[in-house]
Amino acid sequence: MSMSNTQLPPASSHNPELRGRVLLVAGSDSSGGAGLEADQKVLAAHGCYAMTATTALTAQNTLGVDDIHHVPVDFVKKQIDAVFKDIKPDVIKTGMLASPEIIGMVAKTFADYNVNRLVLDPVMVATTGAKLLPSEAVDDLRELLLPQTFIVTPNIPEALQLLTLPGKEPPAEPTSVDDLEDLGRRLLELGPEWVLLKGGHTPFKADGTAAQTEDERELMYDVLVGTDSATRIKGAYQKTKNTHGTGCSLASAVAANLSMGVEPVQAVKAACAYVEAAIRLAPGYGEGNGPLNHFHSMYTLPFAPDRFVDYLLERPDVAPVWHQFVNHPFVLAMGNGTLPHESFKNYLIQDYLYLVHFARANALASYKAKSMEDVAAGAKIVTHINTEMSLHLDYCASFGIPKEQIVATEEHQACTAYTRYVLDVGMSSDWLALQVALGPCLLGYGAIGQALYDEKNENTKREDNTYYKWICNYVAEDYVEAVRTGRALLERHASGLNLGQVEELVKIFIHGTKRARRGVGG
Repeated sequence: MSMSNTQLPPASSHNPELRGRVLLVAGSDSSGGAGLEADQKVLAAHGCYAMTATTALTAQNTLGVDDIHHVPVDFVKKQIDAVFKDIKPDVIKTGMLASPEIIGMVAKTFADYNVNRLVLDPVMVATTGAKLLPSEAVDDLRELLLPQTFIVTPNIPEALQLLTLPGKEPPAEPTSVDDLEDLGRRLLELGPEWVLLKGGHTPFKADGTAAQTEDERELMYDVLVGTDSATRIKGAYQKTKNTHGTGCSLASAVAANLSMGVEPVQAVKAACAYVEAAIRLAPGYGEGNGPLNHFHSMYTLPFAPDRFVDYLLERPDVAPVWHQFVNHPFVLAMGNGTLPHESFKNYLIQDYLYLVHFARANALASYKAKSMEDVAAGAKIVTHINTEMSLHLDYCASFGIPKEQIVATEEHQACTAYTRYVLDVGMSSDWLALQVALGPCLLGYGAIGQALYDEKNENTKREDNTYYKWICNYVAEDYVEAVRTGRALLERHASGLNLGQVEELVKIFIHGTKRARRGVGG
């Protein structure tokens, strides 16, 4: 779906001025699909801050409204006053006002606070057909609130009711887009600065005339009318029952955009596009008119900032693989000192050969990096590896393994499989994918070393454990710093991922961990 570049603030922004503050004066929907619950979801999806004044509580679901409890007028006013005393809203959006008394109070209160950005959704009847505003309140809505309104957002039945003046016949049902525009202009005469007439109740044929049968329904039109302009917003007709809360959601999306400084025409266009997609991608909940998907254009990362690695290692599809890797029988035997010396000597040789490719991969990461900070970080890790390799050669020498023997040894297939996989990811994918492919060994050796070195593991610290000095290498500050650097790199870039990218990186990490495990003790 195409959205305005000005509609949503950057996800990484920490400037509170970029996020609009919106006061919602409306009723609550216990099913979560309309009313205040839908309004707040819309504002959250747009990065805005929502405040509420609850006018009524409803017991309802997708099938209908079972009961309505009206909030006392004086308490509704106290809610509004409390908001204005502390966090002044940029825009106010009203929904279900429920009674003439609340409409009168709201009109006076808004006038007292000089409200000039009111988005009025004249909620009269629920999607399910339940009456949400008594007939006697319509006159108050028309006479008291419309003159204070910046944008009013009626559907066709609501527009016809607002235009049905006492003692006069109601206007005719619209049969063309011109009729919709005409209704909008007539509503404009009642005082609002803008009228957004929602055309969902009158689907059109391709030629712009009202459809008479289901098969003829091809187009929908919303019409935005201002003093000197009229904008027709065309969309494809969607045959669906998932329309619960559509009006609330559209008005809230308009309010969100206005609160961030978007001009009215673009604010409405973006809001219409947002709701069109929310209907199309609805989750299908409920037995009746289902709710919308309010978060369709907003990806939500499944981990908190700087917690990507923790999330990764604790995922149900990663945790068993990771457990097998860091608790490999070879590792456990090293920890308790029972590992045969010949097995360990073979491991030392293969580990040196692996470190050569590990350094190559990190050098490749520096080449693929987009910032000097990441270039330097990759180079820093290579320096750590170089230091570790020097220690490695000294340790090998204590086991009677000269460097010449190491270099002359053929690389084990398991080592080749993992290191070439890492390099292939580096060549075929982006910088972050390479970092994740490197992750199993960088993170794994640190976790293994720390687990074996843990003071509770007395077997590791026995004086006769030949491998104690080797284990200490992986808890030494140099390696710990390398792990810290690599982990910080992952965390810094994970904040910019979307859900699809997260899943791809998880696959890389699982595949890499399995290959790295086969290489341990290989």
